[in-house]
Amino acid sequence: MNYDKRLIAGKLRRWEKYLDDYRLPLWSDIPDIGLYMEQVIILLKQYLDYLPPELKEAQFITAATINNYVRKKVMPEPVKKKYYRTHIAYLIMICSLKQCLSIPTLQKMIPMGLTEKQLEETYSAYAERHRLACRYFLEQVRMAAGGILDHEPESEYTADNTTDLISQVAVISGFARLLAEKLLLLEGKTLENGGSIEISR
Repeated sequence: MNYDKRLIAGKLRRWEKYLDDYRLPLWSDIPDIGLYMEQVIILLKQYLDYLPPELKEAQFITAATINNYVRKKVMPEPVKKKYYRTHIAYLIMICSLKQCLSIPTLQKMIPMGLTEKQLEETYSAYAERHRLACRYFLEQVRMAAGGILDHEPESEYTADNTTDLISQVAVISGFARLLAEKLLLLEGKTLENGGSIEISR
């Protein structure tokens, strides 16, 4: 593969600056006035606007996907075709996690039947964790792309070129997904009732 190092470095710096300032909305900032499907889709695109412009052409959220989440009971049904703060909070969490987790896994992480207060606490904790994870991710990118950005000391984790960086972050993504799924499978288990600390795949 052939990449222009200056172009990649510039793109990484721009994305780094954008993500450094990016935040999911606070619970109180999510509208609770009853929005129709088209309005919800527009709002979600604004809230989850961290996709590179080149990838925004593909619809990451559509009416069909939202209807599918309702049908599969991943989120509550709309009230007379209107979506309120609770619906939008579910959708923000679902849409930001669905890139790396399956729907059944998401259902374990964000259960149905929460009271509004429980959902507010769940969403607020998630939004804060999202912010911290974003900061951690940027630190890792700075280290991994040090050879491209020319601002980090070289280490065995530093990629010297874009192809190596792509491979590295793709592998990390796969391991991160596996870790999340393995941890979710341990819910309710102890060493006494079936949990194991033996090395397994």
